[in-house]
Amino acid sequence: MIPRKPYRLKVGKRTVVLGERTLLMGVLNVTPDSFSDGGKFFRTADAVNAALAIERAGADILDIGAESTRPGSEGISAAEELARLLPVLRALHGRLKISISVDTQKSSVAEMALRAGAAMVNDISGLRNDPRIANVAADFAAPLILMHMRGTPQTMQKLPFSKDAIADVVRGLRESIETARRAGVQKSRIVLDPGIGFGKNFGQNYELLARLPELAKLGYPLLVGTSRKRFLGATLSQTGKPLPPQERIWGTAATVAASILNGAHIVRVHDVAEMAQVARVTDAVVAAQ
Repeated sequence: MIPRKPYRLKVGKRTVVLGERTLLMGVLNVTPDSFSDGGKFFRTADAVNAALAIERAGADILDIGAESTRPGSEGISAAEELARLLPVLRALHGRLKISISVDTQKSSVAEMALRAGAAMVNDISGLRNDPRIANVAADFAAPLILMHMRGTPQTMQKLPFSKDAIADVVRGLRESIETARRAGVQKSRIVLDPGIGFGKNFGQNYELLARLPELAKLGYPLLVGTSRKRFLGATLSQTGKPLPPQERIWGTAATVAASILNGAHIVRVHDVAEMAQVARVTDAVVAAQ
């Protein structure tokens, strides 16, 4: 367990203090093919109700994604992504007190989402797919989450895994930071995500969780997303078949606690109410240190 370095993240006109307690980012997939909820919130009305429920459950940030990034998934056009995303953002306008993050790899989608009420951008490609996302974030003075991914969603579990996952993640995140800073994104608006499950094997995911303090040395707040992921299903399997995503809540809870103890400032989760309890108790342990 390490002391968690405090940061001040500028979100719109507000400044959010990171490190005093763990922030929860609640996941809302408005896709027909999500690995975790199978298109449950594809209809706008269902997505809006889910967003309001996520806020009530205790989320500090709502992360909306309109393009599936599960292993092997095919990308969609910006037009299709916006057709899924914008109706939800418009329907939520003025109804949420928490900030909205848009999970996208496209600068055109990021720009339209920010205009429609989103406050931050979550780029799983770390600016590799579309570096102009950094320019959009800078223009809107929006926080930018930079995630490490080895390959693409189509290839990330087929390519050879890195022989040194930590070195690979550190190198990739440094490149993403440089791209963002060159585009004018302020240091105080950058958050880093090691990309658990994105181009890493099961063992490397656990190694990254255990060695988060090494990533903290990069000097930015850390976001970690382990919720319901495949490596948990494999670890918890008793039949040789991975445990289904909805049955991975206790495994998720263990990794959320581990992430916080090792320095995560934000955790990205599907089961917000349950993980809010995990975070609150783990934060108490950190505070007692």
